[in-house]
Amino acid sequence: MQVPLWFALLVVGYLGVKLIRPPAWLIAVLLLGGFLLADSVLAPVIDHFVK
Repeated sequence: MQVPLWFALLVVGYLGVKLIRPPAWLIAVLLLGGFLLADSVLAPVIDHFVK
């Protein structure tokens, strides 16, 4: 079975928020930080460590 990445992330994110109940500011900081890191000069270094 193949599941699209966006759907898997949506399900994991929904369950994480529903079960762990992190504060809204923490979710916003993590999303914004990930978005900004993906467009920074550190992106190739991060990509190398992730793969």
